[in-house]
Amino acid sequence: MIISRVDHTCYAYPSQWDAWTTTGRYLYLRFRHGHGTVEDEGENLLAEFDTQDGAGAIDLPEFARRAGLILSPDLEL
Repeated sequence: MIISRVDHTCYAYPSQWDAWTTTGRYLYLRFRHGHGTVEDEGENLLAEFDTQDGAGAIDLPEFARRAGLILSPDLEL
């Protein structure tokens, strides 16, 4: 999935974003205690990963890489 728009909704812990794909699909991205998840608006789990370090913060490019998401070249971070 290609992410074309994001709103960073939490700047502390956990790291989280509201995101939209190039097709307009809404995604909820969340990272807490080393565990990242990608859910759609129906709360269906689409992707997850674990960093094994218990961290609470991650930047969006690293989150996307680990979750298998592609950030659009036009995306403003």
